[in-house]
Amino acid sequence: MNSEVISKPIISWFVFLHLGAALALIPEIFCWSAVTLMLVMYWLTASIGICLGYHRYLTHKSLYLPKWLDYFVVFCGTLACQNGPIKWVGHHRQHHQFSDTENDPHNANRGFWWSHIGWMLHTRDSDNDKTIEQYTKDINKDKFYQFLDKHYIHIQVALGILFYLLGGISWVVWGIFVRLVLVYHVTWLVNSACHMWGYKNYNIKNDLSTNCWWAAILSFGEGWHNNHHRHPKKVKHGLKWFEVDLTWISIWLLHKLGLVKGYFN
Repeated sequence: MNSEVISKPIISWFVFLHLGAALALIPEIFCWSAVTLMLVMYWLTASIGICLGYHRYLTHKSLYLPKWLDYFVVFCGTLACQNGPIKWVGHHRQHHQFSDTENDPHNANRGFWWSHIGWMLHTRDSDNDKTIEQYTKDINKDKFYQFLDKHYIHIQVALGILFYLLGGISWVVWGIFVRLVLVYHVTWLVNSACHMWGYKNYNIKNDLSTNCWWAAILSFGEGWHNNHHRHPKKVKHGLKWFEVDLTWISIWLLHKLGLVKGYFN
C-alpha cells in the first residue's frame, strides 16, 4: 500500500492561487481585455496544452506531431501549471493501469474529494522519481521536457510578469490566478465527476469511468471519459454524434493543415 503524507507546501500553493483568484471579485480589477486574455489562455493551456499535448499526445501517443509543434503544445501544457510533462504523464499512466483501485493516484472509490483534489494534497510512494521514471521511459530523456519539469513554476512567474507589464494587475489576476483555478478544477472534474456521474457506453471491469456531458463541455471533450477508458489510444474521445469533442476538432483542423502527421481513430 502507498504511504501518504500531507504536503503543506502544496496546500499552501492551492490556497494562494484561490485567494489570488478571489481578487477578481473586486470591481476595480475587472476589465474586458483581462477576461478575454483569460478565455484565450484557458483554451490554449487546457485544450491545446493539457488535453492535446500532455494527454492525447504525450501520454497515449494518439497522434504524431513534428518536433516544433510537439514542443509548442507541451509548453502550453506547462503553462497550465499542473506539473511538468514527465510527472504528469507518469501519474496519468498509473491511473489507466490501476483505474479505481488502491494504486490509482486519484482512486474514485475514495470519494469525490479525494479524486478531485485530496490526492494532490498528499505525497505518496508512487510520486518518487524512480516510479515516475519507470512509467515515462519513452519521454524522460528529452532535455526540453526535463527543463519544463524542473522550471514550470518559474515559467508561470515569468508569464505573470509579462502579463503585468502588458496589462497591469487585472491581467495578472484574470490571466494567471482565475485561469489556473479554472483549468485546475475542470481538469480535476475528469478525475472526480467523470468517475461518478453520467452514462456509460461501455461496461469495463473494475472501472467507474463515465461520460459526463457538462464536464465534457468544460474540458474540451475530456469528459467523454468512459469512451476514453475503453479506447485510450483513440485521439477522438466523443464517439457518438452528440458527444462534441472540441479538442478533436482542433486536431482535425491541424491535420487538414498538414501539421499533424497522423492519428489513431
